[in-house]
Amino acid sequence: MRLLAKAKINWSLDITGVREDGYHLMDMLMQPVELGDEVTLTPAEEMRITTGGKPLLKADERHLAMRAARLLKEETGYPGGVAIHVEKRTPVGAGMGGGSADAAAVLFGLNRMWGAGLTGAELEALGLRLGADVPFCLRGRLTRTRGIGEQMEDLPCARTFPLVVIQPCRGLSTRDVFAAFQAERMRQDLHPDTEAAARALAEGDLAALRRSLRNVLQPVSVRMRPEIGACVGRLKEAGAEVALMTGSGSAVFGVFRTPARARAAFVALATRYPTAYLTRTSARGIEIMEE
Repeated sequence: MRLLAKAKINWSLDITGVREDGYHLMDMLMQPVELGDEVTLTPAEEMRITTGGKPLLKADERHLAMRAARLLKEETGYPGGVAIHVEKRTPVGAGMGGGSADAAAVLFGLNRMWGAGLTGAELEALGLRLGADVPFCLRGRLTRTRGIGEQMEDLPCARTFPLVVIQPCRGLSTRDVFAAFQAERMRQDLHPDTEAAARALAEGDLAALRRSLRNVLQPVSVRMRPEIGACVGRLKEAGAEVALMTGSGSAVFGVFRTPARARAAFVALATRYPTAYLTRTSARGIEIMEE
């Protein structure tokens, strides 16, 4: 089985509090994009993983895709194994949920391949044990996600948005970004208007979207990687209606009115930024390419 494990963008990211165990409480609008990793699952007697593509990641037990397979095997008691191959295309340390998407694709694919029969809700509960973004990647549509990733509300989206995604610098550690955020005091005007942003997406209103979007982690990440702020500016100069950092960074995305404008901006910026992608929003997060 071959699957496309699609990455995501954060249309908005807000932090509403901190739990007693130290986990931050989130309020986010997230949506899959067509950019993603290719995950191949082949029946095998034992569990093994290989990787390819760029960037090339280590193929070992720490890989989130392998951890997902191990978890599903333990939960279902499946007697056999699987050979996993992850062909990497999504940037790493970018805030696009590439590793989470890989894990979600493994859970989704093996649930079918092994005939485990777990429901979507049961898979999402397993996914949360692997990472906060895994349930969303399993859900695979525009959602408002709250709590630590377990509270998801499906939302309507009026249109597909052409995107240029750029990683202008080396990756960022999510843990480091959250620690830096926690050490600072937030200004109220940096919070997104999440309700207004959800309405704008439902109506396809780019002007309203531009006014309502924020990512409260972006100022912290820009201080750690000034290239992020510079890239946001260049996307706007290239005609982006909206330009914002996704997740905790370091990738940023620009939203364009038409595919032609997005392509023109991509051509103009790709010479400066080697890690650049022309893509668009997607209505689903995992796509079966071959079964």
